[in-house]
Formats: sequence, structure tokens, C-alpha cells
Amino acid sequence: MRLTDDLKYTDQLLQLTKEFSSKFLSATDKLAPHKEIRSLPSVSLPVAGLGGVATLEKFRQHYGDALTAATGPRYWGFVTGGVTPAALMGDWITSVLDLNGSNSGSVAAHIEKDVVEQLRKLFGLPEQFLGAFVSGATMANFTGLAMARQWIGEQQGVNIAADGLSAVKDIKVLAAVPHSSILKSMSMLGIGRNNLVRIPAIPNRESIDLHALEYYLREHPGQSFIIVASAGTVNTVDFDDIAALAVLKKKYNCWLHVDAAFGGFAACSEDFAHLLQGWEEADSITVDAHKWLNVPYDAAMIFARHPALQLSVFQNPGAAYLGDPFASFHYSNYIPENSRRLRALPVWFTLQAYGQEGYRYIVDNNVRLARKLGTYIAAEPALKLLAPVRLCVVCFTLDVAAAEQEAAVDGLLERINNSGVVYMTRTVYAGQAAIRAALVNWRTTDKDIEIVWATMQKMLIRK
Repeated sequence: MRLTDDLKYTDQLLQLTKEFSSKFLSATDKLAPHKEIRSLPSVSLPVAGLGGVATLEKFRQHYGDALTAATGPRYWGFVTGGVTPAALMGDWITSVLDLNGSNSGSVAAHIEKDVVEQLRKLFGLPEQFLGAFVSGATMANFTGLAMARQWIGEQQGVNIAADGLSAVKDIKVLAAVPHSSILKSMSMLGIGRNNLVRIPAIPNRESIDLHALEYYLREHPGQSFIIVASAGTVNTVDFDDIAALAVLKKKYNCWLHVDAAFGGFAACSEDFAHLLQGWEEADSITVDAHKWLNVPYDAAMIFARHPALQLSVFQNPGAAYLGDPFASFHYSNYIPENSRRLRALPVWFTLQAYGQEGYRYIVDNNVRLARKLGTYIAAEPALKLLAPVRLCVVCFTLDVAAAEQEAAVDGLLERINNSGVVYMTRTVYAGQAAIRAALVNWRTTDKDIEIVWATMQKMLIRK
């Protein structure tokens, strides 16, 4: 039987896997960061099975040419980090151990508690914050808004977790430039996307206009709201004034959720930590791990200061095999998932391996490199920088007539991404078609900036 044979030769299979992985990682500088794969022949399920050796070879033959260096130094799409060597070690061991991260009766819970404590101190958050791992920023935002929804119900004397939304009046979420996952979470939670109230942003910024927000709050006396603060918008890494929002939260009795998916790591830098001033007063905070922390997908953290409220939403009542949610601590009673992989272990490895100084360097270096690219773009007559490079994202467009801009941007981006040198993503900023480059990978160097800039200049069509 193939399964029995593979068990006998597990060491050899792991060695083959290691050799495949090492070869791939050694080629990340040469592989294209992205390929558009329209279709591939489907792979059917074998009757007898191939065994591990033949399966690895089949994988190589079928998918090998389609693999890309998304973990490499010039993948600048979305906001995607790479994987540090230590994080990779931790991730492999996570799969070997196959521990349920929600099991309070194993070492898994102790590892997660240690990691959460390390991160809490790294971020400068008070002890009152309970932290837990979820699959990504979307699920962290979902978890934060689920708690906020429960809190809104309590303000109206309704237990939404027990009785549902039918007994509660409209729930409104106030934000200027929320990430799309906020709207997705509102949809999943039954709040409804149409209950987002978009407060104006400061002119030429993506930061909420505090005067407009307070005017709205004053015009709705006695009503409680959920305020979502951006700590790093995806287009320009702009930050809301969190300290000022914390004051308004207390004055008008609101829930403050901070979406700091990647901007939270500004806390690592002496130059940028001030951007997060006041987030210690928030009710819930999202921070992603597979972005600037550079660990493998999927990993993010939700921090919140209301554990009793959190328990009221996510508890597993009547599940005797999971234990009494009120008698002992189980992560499964504080997050949406009951079972999950030990996402905390790759984080434990990379934090221990590189420490505060290592992450300070990654953040500061990525910002320096992004600003270098921004300087090149600003000096190029064919291009236009759409916003200052505040942290790690460069947002730019082509300096052409408005009627030509969309087609010109699409054409340039296609040429750039098809070059096999770099990958960037399309966006819209201030009503203009634009391109954005997000630099959060620990591997990226000055050499990569020079390679990309030389490639971009060849792609430009000048008048």
C-alpha cells in the first residue's frame, strides 16, 4: 500500500521536499513575481494513488512552470510580505506537530499566549487587551465588528448574540476610507453594507475629517455608533488621528475599532510609532501577520479590551467536550473558529529570531526604499505621484489627459507586470486610475528598486 510505503520512507520524502523548496527559494530573484494563469488542464483523482515521490514529480511537471516568486523581493502587489527564514522553520514545524491552536489543554495555547504577549509589548498596548490569532485581516475585522455589534445591542438593552438583530435599531458604522473587508464583514454580520456612513476625509488625504465626524455625532444625540479608524490605508498608508477619535469615542459613547492591518507595525519604528498614538484607547484592533510581519499565509491578530463581551459573542454553549466556557479559558470561545492550525508558531520563531531590532530594520528599510522609488517617480515627467510616500506604498499615475488616463494606466501596468521583473496592482485614487506598489517584503533591497525603475523607464511611452 502506498500509504504504508510512504510511512517507511518519510525521511526521504521530507528530504525531497526540502530539496524542492531550497531550489525554489534560491530562484526567487529570477522567477517572475506573478503570472496570469488563465487555465491549466485539470488533474483527476487516481484510483490507486501514486505515492509521495511520484506525486511530487507530478506536481513539478503539472504546475512547475506556473509557480511564481510571490514571496520574493519584487512582489509589490496588494500588501504582501514574504516569509522570513525563521518563520518558514516555524511553519514547517507547525505542520509536523499538527496541533489545534484552540486546544487549551496542549502546549499550543501557551505558545499563542506567549506570542500575543510579545506582540502586545511590541505594539505598546495595555495589559487589558486580549489577543488571539485568526486567518487574516478580514476575519480580524469581522471579529472586532462582531464585538462592536454586541456592544451596540447592549446599549439598547438587547443581547444580539442570543436574540439576533431583529430587536435592535439600525447599526451605523462611521468611517472615511475603510478597507473593503469592513464592508464585507458588515455584510456577513447582518449589519448591512448600506449602513456604512462615509464621513468626509481631509482634503487631499485619506484621513477622516474630525470636524465632520463630530458634527455627525452631535446631530444624532443619544445614539451609539461604531467608528472604524484606518491605521494605514491601502492606497497611501494614511492614518486617521486615532488619539482624537479616542476622545470622541468617550464623549459620544462609541465603539472604536482600529484597522491597522499593516500600519500597526509602524509601532516598531521610532520614526513612525507616533502615527498610532491613541490606539491603546481603542476597543478592538486588527493587525495582520502575513503582511509586514512576513510570516506565511494565513495569520492575523485581533486585540480587544472587552473579554466578557467577546465571550458572549463567540462562546460554545452546551458543548461539553469543549469544556465550560465560563470556567476555563479556551481560545475557541473568543474567536470565530473552533479548530485552527497553530498560526502563532511561525510568529514565535520569527520574533525570537529577529527581535525588536530586526522588525525595526524591516519597517524602516521598506519605507526608505518606497520613498526612493517615489523620488524617481516624482522626477519623471511622464509619471505623477498622487500622494506623498508616507510609509511603504507608492501610489502614482501617468501624466496624460484625463480621457486617456485609464487606458494608459492599464497599458503601463500590463507591460510592467508582464515583464516578469515586478508585480504591482491597479487602484483608483482621488478619482484617477492609478498604480500602487506596496513594499513590505524583508528581501527587498536597493538593487531591486534600481532593477524595477530601469524596467519601468523602458515601459514608458513618452510624447
